[in-house]
Amino acid sequence: MTTNTEQTLQRARDLTEAGRHEDARLCLLELLKKEPNNETALIMLGGAYFAMSKYNEAEMVFERLILMEPGRGLFSIALFNTLWKTGRKEEALEEIKRFMQHADKVAEHETIDQYIAIIKEFEA
Repeated sequence: MTTNTEQTLQRARDLTEAGRHEDARLCLLELLKKEPNNETALIMLGGAYFAMSKYNEAEMVFERLILMEPGRGLFSIALFNTLWKTGRKEEALEEIKRFMQHADKVAEHETIDQYIAIIKEFEA
């Protein structure tokens, strides 16, 4: 990442921490115009949408990330939480199944453990 990219991401983090999600969103969108596949900017953008209760937008961003890296736990959990928050529990559970098929069992053991706990709780 270039220094300029790092500075922009830090500014977006600072805005997010200050609760200025709309300003963070705009900052991230500017960065994404130059670097459309910047995963850090995308996950932060999805998080900004989630924090603003713009769940449809958050879902689209998280789905885009999953297309880029289907077995990445961070992206899967973000989508799972978005689906769950909107009451789409069946789709959220389908996301767990999808993730389990793609995940590196060693690298993603923490996410897998979290999902196993969720499934057990859901079954109880």
